[in-house]
This record gives sequence, structure tokens and C-alpha cells, in this order.
Amino acid sequence: MDRKMANRKLIRLSQLKSKLGAENLEEIDWVTFGVIVKKTTPQSANNGRTFSIWRLNDLRDLNQCVSLFLFGDVHKEHWKTDQGTV
Repeated sequence: MDRKMANRKLIRLSQLKSKLGAENLEEIDWVTFGVIVKKTTPQSANNGRTFSIWRLNDLRDLNQCVSLFLFGDVHKEHWKTDQGTV
């Protein structure tokens, strides 16, 4: 993990909103970690494509969640991932 994190900045999911307003994250090599705390049943978009929505949290502040929308190949590959997975 130390090798993978070298020269990268860790931004907690609960800090993401404030960091987006204060820093230009497009110029920083950063990572975040999250736990799937809620999943929706796969849904169909207006164009007929299926997608899923995951709510992610860093378990530091349970009121700060990030919604992640999974479409296309990402949805097909990961929609069965269990709630509670990091």
C-alpha cells in the first residue's frame, strides 16, 4: 500500500466536498476509499440502459455520503458487489 500511495494525496470521502471547493483536484494525484453503505436495485435509464447507484462513506462521518452511479461495463462488472465492501 505504501508503494501504491507514494506521491499521492489521501482525501477522505467526508472531506471531498470541502476539498472540491478549496483545491483544484484535477492537478493533484489523489485517492479516496469508501465503503458501500447502500445500494439501489439496478434501474433502467430513459435510453434503456441499466445502471446502479451506490452510496459510499468513509465511516468517519456517517452523514457525509457520496453517490456513485455505475453505467455500462462498470455496471455489468460490479453491480453484484456486496454492501459493506471497501
